[in-house]
Amino acid sequence: MRVWIVIFVCVVLAVLAMVLSRLNPPGSLTLAAGPKGGAYAAMAERYAEILARDGIQLEIIETAGSVENAQLLGDGKVDAAFVQGGIVVPPAEVEAIGTLFFEPMIFITRTGADIPRNPALWRGLRINSGAQGSGTEAAFRDFENAVGLTGRENLHLDIPYSQAVDALLEDELDIAVFVAPVFAPYLMEAYEKLGVSVFELDHVQAISRRLPYASVVTLPAGGVSLDPVLPSVPEDLVALSARMVVRADFHPALVNRLTMAAIELHGSRSILSDAGTFPAADGGGLPVNKTARQLIQEGPSVWHNWLPYWIAAQVNLLLLLFLPLVLIVLPLLRTLPVLYRIVMRWRVWQHYPEIWKIEDELMRHPDLADLDALHDRLSELDEHLAALRLPASYRQVQYEARLHLEFVRKRISDMRDARVPAGEARNP
Repeated sequence: MRVWIVIFVCVVLAVLAMVLSRLNPPGSLTLAAGPKGGAYAAMAERYAEILARDGIQLEIIETAGSVENAQLLGDGKVDAAFVQGGIVVPPAEVEAIGTLFFEPMIFITRTGADIPRNPALWRGLRINSGAQGSGTEAAFRDFENAVGLTGRENLHLDIPYSQAVDALLEDELDIAVFVAPVFAPYLMEAYEKLGVSVFELDHVQAISRRLPYASVVTLPAGGVSLDPVLPSVPEDLVALSARMVVRADFHPALVNRLTMAAIELHGSRSILSDAGTFPAADGGGLPVNKTARQLIQEGPSVWHNWLPYWIAAQVNLLLLLFLPLVLIVLPLLRTLPVLYRIVMRWRVWQHYPEIWKIEDELMRHPDLADLDALHDRLSELDEHLAALRLPASYRQVQYEARLHLEFVRKRISDMRDARVPAGEARNP
C-alpha cells in the first residue's frame, strides 16, 4: 500500500509543478507603440511604469504607427500593440484587450485660411496626411473615401508631426491632419502656436456614419485650455477608438496586468468621455480576450489583494485544472484500498481454476496413474501458494486456499486407498 501512496504523491507533485510552471508568466513583454514623441509612445511609457510595480519589464518598440503595429503583431514579432480603430489585424492570431481612449481626427490650419468647411469640396490643397504605415494615413484615406474624394484631388505630404505646424506657418501646407488623443504632445504645441487653429468641419455626423469604426465626440469650449479659451466654442469631432491588441497565445497573467493598467490609466473621466467609458470590452471587429472582458466588466477577483498577481489572475484557470482532481482523482483514492485488496486476493484466487479442474477430473473416477498425476499437480499448486509473500492481513485467504487444496489431496488419497488391493503397499 505504501508503494501506491508514494506513486500517487509523486504524480500529484509532478502535476502541481507543471501547473505552476504554466501559471508563472514571463518577466517581460514587447509593445509596439508608435513614433518617438508620439501619443502612443508617451502612453507606452506610462504602461511601463505600472507594469514595473510587478517586476514586469516592458520593451517599447518604436514604429511608424498603427499599420506597422498591426503587421508586427500579425507576424508574431511583438506581444502587444496599440492599434487605431479601423486598422485591419489578422483576427485568427490576435485578441483585443479592449478599446482604451478616443482619438479624434483633428485638422489644423492657418487661422483664417480660405478652406471649405465641407471636406467634399477640397481641391488642390496641400495636406499632411501622415507617414506611410501610420494610423493617420490609413484613417485619412478612409476619410477621403467617406466624403467622396479619390485621393487625387489634393497633394498628400508626410511631414513629421512635430514639424507640421511650422510648415503651416511657412505656407508649405494648407492642412495638417492628426489622429491622436486631444492632449498628444505635438497637438499641445500646436494649440500654443499663434497663427494656427483647429479647423471645424461641417457635416461631422454624416461623415462619421460613413466610417463604420468612427463616432462623434464633442470637445467642450475650454476643453484644451481655459486661458486662453481653446476651443472658443464646442466642436464636434470625428473620433476613432484606440485598442490594445495582444497575441492569441499571450499569457493570461500578463493580460491581467495590461488590463489592470488600462483600467488605472483610462478608467477615469476625461475631457471626451465619462468615468467608466474606457476601457471597453469592445474589440472593434476583433475577438475580446476572455480574461480582459471579465476584468473590465466585473473587476478583479476577491483573490486580487491576497495572492501574487500571476496566481490571482488565473484562479479560475487553476480551479479548472484542479476540478478533475477533486471530482475524479479523490473518489479514485477511496477505491485504492478496494483495488489493492482485490489484487492481493487475486494472487491467491488465480490458482482456484486449477483446483476446480482437478476436482472435475476426480468426478470421472480416474485410474491410479491419473490419481498420481493429479496428486503431483496439487503438490505443485501447494508450492506456489506457499511461496506467495502476502501482507499479514491477507494471509488468511492464502491459508484457506491451502486448506481447500489439502481437502482435495485427502480425497485423492482416499480414492487411491480404495483402489489398492488389500495387503499391497501404497505409494507414499
